[in-house]
Amino acid sequence: MTSGDGVVLDVGALRMRYDTTEVLRDVTFQARRGEVLVMLGPNGAGKTTTLEILEGFRTRSAGEVRVLGVDPALGDEAWRARVGVVLQSWRDHAKWRVRELLAHLGAYYRPYSDGRTQKPWDTGELIEMVGLTGQAGAKISALSGGQRRRLDVAIGIVGRPELLFMDEPTAGFDPAARRDFHDLVHRLADLEDTTVLLTTHDLDEAEKLADRILILAGGRIIADGSADELSRSIAGEAEVRWTVGGQRFVHTTTESTKYVHELFKQHGDRIGDLEVRRASLEDTYIALVRRHESGESGAAVHTLAEVTR
Repeated sequence: MTSGDGVVLDVGALRMRYDTTEVLRDVTFQARRGEVLVMLGPNGAGKTTTLEILEGFRTRSAGEVRVLGVDPALGDEAWRARVGVVLQSWRDHAKWRVRELLAHLGAYYRPYSDGRTQKPWDTGELIEMVGLTGQAGAKISALSGGQRRRLDVAIGIVGRPELLFMDEPTAGFDPAARRDFHDLVHRLADLEDTTVLLTTHDLDEAEKLADRILILAGGRIIADGSADELSRSIAGEAEVRWTVGGQRFVHTTTESTKYVHELFKQHGDRIGDLEVRRASLEDTYIALVRRHESGESGAAVHTLAEVTR
């Protein structure tokens, strides 16, 4: 197990057992600095357990795990100051006001500033980032469910983490809040070089956010790659749609580029409404999970090369 080349998360043969039930079986993956990973999987697949082990909240049964170069089971306060966590739920402090709570929590990170990163986020800037400017002076008890979820995200990033874990962070978000959240994740990854690992059941969200998607089923990683790479690994075919002279045509092919080239050689600028569609992430996800459940998949897929070859 080696770390380097900007590797922030290094997980090898991770296993978790409760009595006789094995929840995680040989989970293996890496994440690099500034990368956004989205973990998908059915309920009970082990997503939350995986995050809790990486966060240092749960002790694994076996395997090697390095988070920012440290075994999370041994992480000290300085290590925790580099990690942000957005839980599915938490017991909030209803009587606190938003600005007061974030300023209070942020103060704990101040001793861990370094030459590269000034901790914590400025409270006003953080509140604006998560879209709570209008509620900055409000008591937490007065916030709506979606506003509380925005506050959860703010608490998770208040210390300007190098690595951010989020368990279903957009649950309860309306479409506008979800779009704002996506912008925030892209800002953290692109401008702050933050590595993000999140779980979600929203496949559209996964496709918009992820540099790489991990699919966990039966306690194993059964797929690892970008949405497009996973789509190509399953379908291998694309659906080409076009019109000529007002008549609509559809053709399925494994060589879409070549086929479209031949179309234009034959019909030229008479072609209209041209579309090339690959399997959606939803199609891919369902196919991979069903393949695994039926026993067709065999060994777990751990590397991008295995997915795409």
